Amino acid sequence: MIIAAFTDADGPGLGVVEGDTLAVISRGDPGHALLDLIEAGNSAAIKIGAQVENAPRVALSAVRLDPPVVSRDRALICVGKNYHAHAKEFFGSGFDSTAQDEIPEEPVVFAKLGSSLVGQGDVINASLDPTGTVDYEGELAVIIGKRAHKVAKADAYSAVFGYTICNDVTSRYLQKRHNQWLIGKSLDSFCPLGPWIVTADDIGDITGHELVTRVNGEERQRAMIRDLIFDIPTLIETLSATMTLNPGDVIVTGTPAGVGIGQDPPVYLQPGDRVSVTISGIGTLTNPVA
Repeated sequence: MIIAAFTDADGPGLGVVEGDTLAVISRGDPGHALLDLIEAGNSAAIKIGAQVENAPRVALSAVRLDPPVVSRDRALICVGKNYHAHAKEFFGSGFDSTAQDEIPEEPVVFAKLGSSLVGQGDVINASLDPTGTVDYEGELAVIIGKRAHKVAKADAYSAVFGYTICNDVTSRYLQKRHNQWLIGKSLDSFCPLGPWIVTADDIGDITGHELVTRVNGEERQRAMIRDLIFDIPTLIETLSATMTLNPGDVIVTGTPAGVGIGQDPPVYLQPGDRVSVTISGIGTLTNPVA
């Protein structure tokens, strides 16, 4: 099932994507409807199936796809240096101010503010970064499906509702200057997320899927999800050991090699650029840069 938050001429809503159309299952704040759906758990498919059959439909081309989140107040938990090749390129870039080891021994965890969220097709406002060091990071994002505390690896996937795509846009200079990464990664519009959520039952084995990032059509990143240093069960076990994950929380799992800072010389995003992140089985998240 592909679940999308959207806005059209009649306002916001939540729908199910079917080909090039969207079956509208709720009008109004999509966050409330999405949370109800996530909390329905295994009965969600049955609940939605009945709604979809008789739901009004709109063309996907007639809607704006919004970030598929329960709330901007929900946790956006991100993982840094979680592919071997990227850990090496970032460690050697001169911008890694947070660790002494090239390959981390434990997950490197940070957060992005909900105010940085934008959706499919929305503009990445690079002009907010006065240093001109805006970089892209294509990543898989995991949507938590139920309250999770002290979850063992063996049970971790039972806490997953579905998956989407994130571009963890970053000001490299601000990231380095402030040591902690929050400021460099939480500028307004620096967290494109979407275009929708694909439920876990439709994805199957997520580790067999591939991520590709392109800038202006040029391939910059390509990696299999199985190449994560710390896999999804490890991340859920690590995070839930000391904090409670709630339905709708988002875990952004890390980016592979090929970011702009890893080029020689570095290649940063410029106004007029267009960044597309594709994950097989999910879709493509595309955002222009201004």
